[in-house]
This record gives sequence, C-alpha cells and structure tokens, in this order.
Amino acid sequence: MQTGEFKRLERIVKGFANSRRIHIMDLLKREPELSVEQISERLSLGYENTSDHLRKMAIAGLILKRNEGSAVRHKLTLRAESVLVFCKTLQ
Repeated sequence: MQTGEFKRLERIVKGFANSRRIHIMDLLKREPELSVEQISERLSLGYENTSDHLRKMAIAGLILKRNEGSAVRHKLTLRAESVLVFCKTLQ
C-alpha cells in the first residue's frame, strides 16, 4: 500500500471510531432517510453534536446526504453497511 492509501483508510476508520457514530449508523440501517433533527431526537443527542458526527461520517464516505426542502436526509453507503457488519464481528 502507498502512503496515500493508508491516509484514506485512516479517514474511514476515524469516521466510525466513535460509539455515537456507530449508534447513528445502526439507527440509519433500521430507519434510512432521517434528518439531523430526527437522529438527534431518537438518540437523545444535541442537534449540533449530531450534525458534527454526520459531517465527519460524510467525509469518511459512510453516509449520503439528500436535500428535501429545508431538511437534509441521511442514509448509509455500502461502505457503512460493511463497517456495521465488521463491528458486529468484534462483539
């Protein structure tokens, strides 16, 4: 592997290396297309905190965002679904 590939992997791992982000991925697996507000309500997280987690997850390629009026909907990417499977093997 080249140095750039290690950096790319690091960005992906940092995108899910947080219990709240894993919880967000688990929620979006069960309920795709949720807004920031819906995610923060369901997980009892602050709106800004939730938004920051989602931003980091998007940078890592774990979620896709879709505008719907004034709301932004979020759903998992195939990478995130693979990460969830990987995480379950560690339990």
